[in-house]
Amino acid sequence: MTARLSPIENPESPLMKLAYWFTKKMFGKVISPLKLIHARLPFSFLNWSRKIQSLEKQLAIPPDLALLVKIHVAQLNGCGFCIDIAKAQAIGKFDRQERFFSVNSFEESPLFSRQEQLALRFATELTRHKQVSDETYGRCQEHFSDKALISIAWVVAVEHYYNILNGAFAIESDGLCTLPEQQHSSKPFKGQLQ
Repeated sequence: MTARLSPIENPESPLMKLAYWFTKKMFGKVISPLKLIHARLPFSFLNWSRKIQSLEKQLAIPPDLALLVKIHVAQLNGCGFCIDIAKAQAIGKFDRQERFFSVNSFEESPLFSRQEQLALRFATELTRHKQVSDETYGRCQEHFSDKALISIAWVVAVEHYYNILNGAFAIESDGLCTLPEQQHSSKPFKGQLQ
């Protein structure tokens, strides 16, 4: 499917021009959500999104778990761009990368720890039903603090924000993700999420 908006290749705002330059340097291209959505919003919205990313470093869960949750929620919501950029980030930042490419089989795969499985189950229920069953919540409480559970819910909520925006305008993958088999022949991605 083709995006529903035409990209703005040359924004008028000097701040947006700077954002284009920065993302081109970071990703090798100006990412689609920037050209299609953020270029049409006041710059403060883009700044707000960057603040969210910065604040997520303070969450009470490890960054790799947060990224697993983001990928899973994006898969459940069908956001090709978000899946692409999150997997690209995993390649550049984390060991055990195979987990990021097989999130959809988390329940039966030995690649995932019990904590990861529970966090992904929590994220699944919250994404599909907008709530978490008492059974799942109880199991999660055995492995996570209240702060960690709130952190997981936060990651799910923020990922929905990105997924909904991209879905509304049919924004799909930007081809940022280098598959693990190809990683040896190309420079790994070192960018930030969304």
